[in-house]
Amino acid sequence: MLNKFETLETIVRTGALLIARLDSADEAYRVAEAAIDGGIRAVEVPLTVPGAVGVIGRLADKYGDQGIVVGAGTVLDAEAAYASISAGARLLVSPQLNPKMIATANRYQVVTASGAFTPTEVLNTLEAGADIVKLFPAELGGPAYVKTILAPLPQAPVMPSGGVGPTNVGDWFAAGVTAVGVGSFVTKAAREDGDYGRVAKAARTFLAAIEDARR
Repeated sequence: MLNKFETLETIVRTGALLIARLDSADEAYRVAEAAIDGGIRAVEVPLTVPGAVGVIGRLADKYGDQGIVVGAGTVLDAEAAYASISAGARLLVSPQLNPKMIATANRYQVVTASGAFTPTEVLNTLEAGADIVKLFPAELGGPAYVKTILAPLPQAPVMPSGGVGPTNVGDWFAAGVTAVGVGSFVTKAAREDGDYGRVAKAARTFLAAIEDARR
């Protein structure tokens, strides 16, 4: 199982976090498997997914020793944080700032990506001890907003979540983000015909776009 440094390094190196926010535990698991086959190395299963903790446990059992970051999303409090960590999560993601969630994660040396939007929220998130600032909802500001935020706060490791795809990922990295969260472009690629090979293909396309953006 990855330690905290290795978890953070994996996210930063690949630049991508898959957000498997789907309608069922089975779909979330199958999408995560296919995306990992396509090169994704960090997966977040939001706790809004039915049976999410079980999915996290299955993924951690299968991939925990293979350098894959298995994380929990929509972790709103310390209780959800502990349950997710107990299931095997090495990353906790929240849409908002909850210092007790971050404290629980730090106690067990698990990486946190805590939600923020305004400059005050970004700074409060950093001061609370989060490892990554999840810019949410990212669609409201776009890359130009990130660039504005990072002008006075260049030390903030920002990860936008929402509306990120291969056509605009270059703009996000040009604005200075550390990594990006990707959802529908990858997670819903198999919805048309149930072919999860499309998920793996979408993952490869997205990761190639990140590589191009970083050159």
